[in-house]
Amino acid sequence: MVHSTFKTYILVSLIALSFIIFPKAAYADPSDISAASRSVVRVALINVKDGKNELVSHGSGVAIAGDKILTNAHVVEELRYDPNLRIGIIPSEGATNYAATIIAYSPKNDLALLQISGKGRITAANLFIGPVADGSDVFAIGYPGTVDIAQGLSLADMIRPTPPVKTKGNTSAGRSAKDFNTLLHTAPIGGGNSGGPLVDSCGRIIGINSFGSLSNGNDAEFFFAIAASEISKFLRQANVTVETSNSICRSVAELTREENARAEKANRKIEAQQRAEQEAQDDKLEEYRRIATYQVMEARDNRTALTFLLLFITLGLGGVSYIMFDRQNIVAAKLLVGGSILAVIIAALSFASMPNFNAIEDIIISLKADDEKKDKPISSDTLRAGKKICVLNKSRSRITVSKPVDVAFEWSDSGCVNGRTQYNPNAEKWSRSFVPSVDNQISVVSFDPRSSIYRVERYLPSLKAMGNARKARNQYNVRGCTTDTAALERIGNMNDAIASVLPKAPNELLIYECKNVK
Repeated sequence: MVHSTFKTYILVSLIALSFIIFPKAAYADPSDISAASRSVVRVALINVKDGKNELVSHGSGVAIAGDKILTNAHVVEELRYDPNLRIGIIPSEGATNYAATIIAYSPKNDLALLQISGKGRITAANLFIGPVADGSDVFAIGYPGTVDIAQGLSLADMIRPTPPVKTKGNTSAGRSAKDFNTLLHTAPIGGGNSGGPLVDSCGRIIGINSFGSLSNGNDAEFFFAIAASEISKFLRQANVTVETSNSICRSVAELTREENARAEKANRKIEAQQRAEQEAQDDKLEEYRRIATYQVMEARDNRTALTFLLLFITLGLGGVSYIMFDRQNIVAAKLLVGGSILAVIIAALSFASMPNFNAIEDIIISLKADDEKKDKPISSDTLRAGKKICVLNKSRSRITVSKPVDVAFEWSDSGCVNGRTQYNPNAEKWSRSFVPSVDNQISVVSFDPRSSIYRVERYLPSLKAMGNARKARNQYNVRGCTTDTAALERIGNMNDAIASVLPKAPNELLIYECKNVK
């Protein structure tokens, strides 16, 4: 909403700056801008007279906390002089409007902070405090009055939750207002957009739209948004802490391609390692077979030699016993005959106990068992289980609403996290979908024990989609950890049911690299 307070700015006619605007590749997904729209509200000034409400004027605003709305000072300026006026906050979705009061007011940089009365809550947006590159894609979100008029909206329509209007443009660096820091951009705004956010391709607030240049004939129009640096300073002075981000905005599609390529490379490496391990096992098996064959052959040769030796001894004893018998030495002859018979029996037993070649396999098993006892390897499963600390890899992530903090959890081989939350197996990964009862966001979390990658895909859906997701979640009783096949199937079905109401791509993608800790 253009106000007389800013006539000085309105009268400023800017020369054409199109030659310095260099549009870059758009990374915004429609779901990112839709997510940002959840936080945008219509700020209405209502005249209360004779028990009736009359809409006096309106602008836009954005929730920077669940119960706090940021807007322009000039949007609510009249309230400071007219005691009959009230502030109405009309959200972009849902079915409830809220009353609000001014808790901070700064006309010098055209910012005001409103407190929603009662228990009203609106999904808060994230403030981007990093640098905004020249030519960046930006989106203005708000409630231009010209659209309301064109649609023929009545007063009743205008105070009913309605989706805001979204327009796209680019930034032009280096041209700020004199009195405070602003962003010059080309995303069209009109009367009623004032106080609404200017967001980047990730849907994060980079400014609050305030005023524009005059179009003179065929001249292009340009617009100014109060920069994040001004917003941060204003909120600090108001003792209000908000969620901020300074991470570069990257495309989910680009990150997904990179992750797929990385996973393919990792799989090739794992396959190569498995082939090498298999070849080593085959070589070891051949070595076992060679040793076993040698042992069997040696044993057979030894038994054969022993058998022939005993037979030779038998013949010798037989010959000597014959001589003793011929000499009438009957006792000696009998002893020698008994010895020869014993030698024959031993020879027969030696021959009968000679190992056959089937013993090779038994010897191989024994050799393998002995080696495993000597140098028992730590199984990969043992390494995967246990307490873990996971560090966010910012270069592989798209951070829009979360703080880049480490994640700690305890993992079991059965897919149980911290002894209370069961994940569902899916190929090499385990996954679980989370739909909170209060926050309007959905997280799909997965962990790959093989690569130790912990992944969070976060969605910021509409209230309707959140309601559908909560219904899908509540259809399944999946509390606690379990190895029961039917229970794991229910978790899988719940994941699928929630996935069916999600957008194609997440608004945030977080990749954590994990390691075991004691």
